[in-house]
Amino acid sequence: MSPILGARGGLAASAYGFTSGAAAVGNYESIQTVTVGSGGAANITFSSIAATYSHLQVRCMYNTITNADNIGMTLNGSTTPSRVHYLYGDGATATAGSTTSNLFTIQAGANATIMYGMVIDLLDYSNTNKYKTLRSLGGGDFNGSGVTWLSSALYATTSAISSFTLQGSGGQLFTQYSSFALYGIK
Repeated sequence: MSPILGARGGLAASAYGFTSGAAAVGNYESIQTVTVGSGGAANITFSSIAATYSHLQVRCMYNTITNADNIGMTLNGSTTPSRVHYLYGDGATATAGSTTSNLFTIQAGANATIMYGMVIDLLDYSNTNKYKTLRSLGGGDFNGSGVTWLSSALYATTSAISSFTLQGSGGQLFTQYSSFALYGIK
């Protein structure tokens, strides 16, 4: 059992409020994992995603060759603008803002020596009766300092998401050993 969802001191995770609205660990199904080989990769694409889950989740460990300060997500190859809100901090400065973009911009840092960790949720991705909501949470440690971010995006279409592509800002390559795993949530 996951340490976050397990019992601690005789109390279940629900006593701490950790399971409210969250999917149980057994409800996650691995769909596909991509690990970048030598030479890097310009983008990571997940396609032909079945509409059989309630939500999707992407778990990433990545860096870019020239330290891109964010990565983007294009949904269904669309240039339909999304509204993105973000909160970013590095221990000294906090930044918040919003933007309109055809990419779901995920704030990151710029450090060639570390891998960033990130989780992206694509909520109600197959529901054709509502707009799509995405959220990300991530960060990286720079041996005592680092960055963390939280962002959300509105994908302003009712089309089901059947594919998406992640890419470094400005077309920067993901480095070797960057890993991206897609899960379906029942």
